[in-house]
Amino acid sequence: MLLTQPVSLENAFVRLEPLSPDHTADLAAASIGLEHAWYTSVPSGDAVAADVEQRLAWQAEGHMNAWAVRRLETGRVVGETTFCNIDQANRHVEIGHTWLGLEAQRTAVNTAAKLLLLTHAFESCDAIAVEFRTHWHNRQSREAIARLGAKQDGVLRNHRLGPDGTLRDTVVFSILPAEWPAVKLGLEERLRRG
Repeated sequence: MLLTQPVSLENAFVRLEPLSPDHTADLAAASIGLEHAWYTSVPSGDAVAADVEQRLAWQAEGHMNAWAVRRLETGRVVGETTFCNIDQANRHVEIGHTWLGLEAQRTAVNTAAKLLLLTHAFESCDAIAVEFRTHWHNRQSREAIARLGAKQDGVLRNHRLGPDGTLRDTVVFSILPAEWPAVKLGLEERLRRG
């Protein structure tokens, strides 16, 4: 299966639905109350429609596969996630552009979604590497990525310009196929423990 192919993914906690404009109102509601640190980029309010439109444009270009995250416990859409920077020829992908609303934070939602995405990448799409990237100053994200079982590859210094013109150092993590079985067991255990 191609990394770019839209597909629904589901487990006992979440359903990842191919992103569509139909998700816009639910995503705008999920974004209410989110406080944005200067080093993050999360759409809110009126910006959600443009964010969905941009993700779908990148998907049409073959760079992204975007999902809305539906929490099955409540039935509500609580955020977005993607396969991004897709390099199908080399079976390499990044999981990113992820955000979750307040009701889903510190729940099983993120772990369950990552388990679905990683399972799909390694077991359905035969990925040779799955990458995660985050801002150097986003310590919460760095710690969460490390807890998944990803290994830090390095730091891309002065990698990008932020919306306010500040320079971003990007921390790069990855998981390789040989590491996937242990990572999978760890994620499944976290979900069992709650």
